[in-house]
Amino acid sequence: MKRILLMVAYNIFLVPVFWFKLCYYAKHVEKYTEEQRYALLRFIDRRAIKGGRITIDIHGQENYPKESGFMMFPNHQGLFDVLAIMQTCEKPFSVVMKKEVQNIPFLKQVFACMKAYAIDREDVRQSMKVIQQVAKEVQAGRNYLIFPEGTRTKNPNTVHEFKGGSFKSATKAKCPIVPIALIDSYKSFDTKSIERIKVQVHILKPMLYEEYKDMKTVEIAAEVKKRIEAVIAENEGK
Repeated sequence: MKRILLMVAYNIFLVPVFWFKLCYYAKHVEKYTEEQRYALLRFIDRRAIKGGRITIDIHGQENYPKESGFMMFPNHQGLFDVLAIMQTCEKPFSVVMKKEVQNIPFLKQVFACMKAYAIDREDVRQSMKVIQQVAKEVQAGRNYLIFPEGTRTKNPNTVHEFKGGSFKSATKAKCPIVPIALIDSYKSFDTKSIERIKVQVHILKPMLYEEYKDMKTVEIAAEVKKRIEAVIAENEGK
């Protein structure tokens, strides 16, 4: 909370203007292209990051596929994760989030601009509809981000089990899977400190369909988790 207040204080003269603009975009998404909405989000994100005394240390940006229609699978540390990844990815993307976070102020407007999907993990039918719709949109050229842990970890820089079901949209779309390793992202919003911090975002080489087509989703999940854990172990504390 303290860092959020710091972000607001740094941008105090811009906050009313861009809050109004963000809310307007969120309510009238069809008036703007995905590129226009994403450009607004990245600008607001960039200003917030600067005001919050956060440095995004980007590695492997060249690993993002040249063509759209891919899915990103990062480890989940906190509410700042999507905002960190947004600064590394020039191509617009959307997210699949758990329904519990869809009404958090600011994130609600951000997710609306991204035309994100909320998934109810207790409703199998609704979850399957979301999986199928995401697969269809990825095939049509949209990019998506899913947190395969399902919820943020309470152990800093520790990766919990990746759920195989998180990868069903990717296997249906036959798209590139991009593992992303986040390090120290939790320090942004999930600690009380306002000290200057560095968040590492490592974009790993994508797994192409040819590589995982014969694997079960639980095997894909285990492999992506293993690759992310290796990067965290190698770079934590740097």
